[in-house]
Amino acid sequence: MHPVYYRMFLFWKLPAAFFAGLKIESLDEQTAVVSVKYKWFNKNPFNSIYFAVLNMEGELSTGVLCMGMIYGVKTKMSMLVIKTEAEYYKKAVGKIRFTCNDGEVIRNAVKKAIDQNEPQSVRCASIGSNEKGEKVAEVWITWSFKLKMI
Repeated sequence: MHPVYYRMFLFWKLPAAFFAGLKIESLDEQTAVVSVKYKWFNKNPFNSIYFAVLNMEGELSTGVLCMGMIYGVKTKMSMLVIKTEAEYYKKAVGKIRFTCNDGEVIRNAVKKAIDQNEPQSVRCASIGSNEKGEKVAEVWITWSFKLKMI
């Protein structure tokens, strides 16, 4: 959560997220909140945030929870997006926050992958809201967890 290390991580590992301006607002074992502000770099011709940036924001809010759950496990584990789905409800302008509350579901999938030594998948939901609290979009990301063979 250190701002400098986070920005360095984005720049080297997720440069599109770095340039789009994605920020992790809060993160704990159950919930992740990621935000982005409308600006020139992430806009579309209709003067709102480009849908791909919204998808990226939804993916990051689920992905940081996944990364947190596999961090420090005794065996190496891979995680991979295997499916994305999204619905858009309102024009995305201003500051948009995506919130994922699926920490427990992710923890259970990671534990099951380790215990059974079989790949597991989990469908995570992230809801995007504008500054008024109105739902702008919903994104569902399906993650796969698999132990790496050494």
